[in-house]
Amino acid sequence: MTAVDLQQPVLLSLLGAGFVTAFLHAALPTHWLPFVLVGRGQRWTLLQVLGVVTAAGLAHIVTTAVVGGLIVAAGLALDQWISGLLPWLSAALLFAFGAFYLGRAVLRPAVMAGGPTLDLSEPTVSHGAAVWGLVLMMALSPGEVLLPFYLAQATEGPLVLAALTLVFAVGTVLGMALFTVLARAGWSALRLERWARYEGVILGLALILIGLLVVLHQH
Repeated sequence: MTAVDLQQPVLLSLLGAGFVTAFLHAALPTHWLPFVLVGRGQRWTLLQVLGVVTAAGLAHIVTTAVVGGLIVAAGLALDQWISGLLPWLSAALLFAFGAFYLGRAVLRPAVMAGGPTLDLSEPTVSHGAAVWGLVLMMALSPGEVLLPFYLAQATEGPLVLAALTLVFAVGTVLGMALFTVLARAGWSALRLERWARYEGVILGLALILIGLLVVLHQH
């Protein structure tokens, strides 16, 4: 088999892993709880909430892509001095993030305290202020767990990085929308909190496995 034949399944595997990682990362309460609370306070319809979720999710990925692009540029500059460093550096980051999420999930349960609270007895803010507040909240918090994927594919060109960004966007928006819909449909906070705890374990193991995939690809 040629190098291209070998590289294509690895690339597809990383894109698939990127989608799963983005989807699971969207299970964190900060990615859906604010939309449920604010949407209830503003008395938004489900379609209105999902519209805001989509805008905020895309803003989240745009910021992630910008930070990822800066990391890629820095990594490529460094790779010119130390040949072949990027794959090993990306694998090390994947292992580190995987160990962090796995350790955090095992050592302490997920809590809902990190999300904002909303007193429904207070007057609601304007529609525009509520929308921009949620969008900016997500835009100012890039998905750090997704950044090693950009570094892993830094030498593959802009088309691959664009495909990776598209996969992240689809996975993130779908995940945020799903958990927002489930919460509005009556799923208890306890059930979603349990999922967030499992998300940490699954995400940690997935990142470690992806790191192993990157390492094995170097042999």
